[in-house]
Amino acid sequence: MSEMENGTSNGEGTPRFSYDWNLTPICSRCFPALIKKQLGAEFVGTFILILAGTAAPIVNQKYSSSESLIGNATAAGLAVVAVVLSIGHISGAHLNPSLTIAFAVLRRLPWGHVLPYIATQAVTSITAAFVVKEIFDSSLYAAVTIPTVSIQRAFAVEFIITFNLVFVVTAVTTDTRGVKELAAIAVGATIMFNALIAGPLSGASMNPVKTLGPALVAGIYTQMWIYFLAPTLGAVTGALAYKLVQVNHEDAVAPRSGQSF
Repeated sequence: MSEMENGTSNGEGTPRFSYDWNLTPICSRCFPALIKKQLGAEFVGTFILILAGTAAPIVNQKYSSSESLIGNATAAGLAVVAVVLSIGHISGAHLNPSLTIAFAVLRRLPWGHVLPYIATQAVTSITAAFVVKEIFDSSLYAAVTIPTVSIQRAFAVEFIITFNLVFVVTAVTTDTRGVKELAAIAVGATIMFNALIAGPLSGASMNPVKTLGPALVAGIYTQMWIYFLAPTLGAVTGALAYKLVQVNHEDAVAPRSGQSF
């Protein structure tokens, strides 16, 4: 392994680092600067996601159902595509505490990064919700995820759709044989079809902070625990499920070329 690869030096005493799959700098001296940039990227990415996911249903409510279910799903999906393409190579574009925990379980993210990532995502969600409230002069009720079915069904729906999402994310980001050039589209499309299926039932959160910010700003806390627990369990299960079906290196399948996001 070269000095550049093992993160020691460039021969002039300047620390160098490279990245492994979990985005950890191999050079520990570079960690403070890198984690700040990763958290900054997560802040911007989560802000864009919550802005889109909160504003779309409010626009739909205020302007005679101009968005519709399809519009709400498209707004969320396109926001994810844009964010993944923009910051995926910096922070991994988690935007979601459930995904962050799932990747830590897979050892794709150090456990020491989990709390800073989740704290950043949570603060950003609340910030974005306040911004949307001021822009649209709205109570945010339309953007709060509230189950319209029984608790058991809502829990099952959130578990299943988050399973779908993280199964796809794990496939396109951690498997060298995946089609990584289309990773953002795959993830955005999964968000969209999940929202189309589950939107009328549970609000299709798939993300604790998608629920957190609007709920706190609106002062509506109906069954919030569902949107914290079910997505997290679904995310961990989806990530582990992909690892069970993933083709191992010893199997005779040629890897695809391309970069991860």
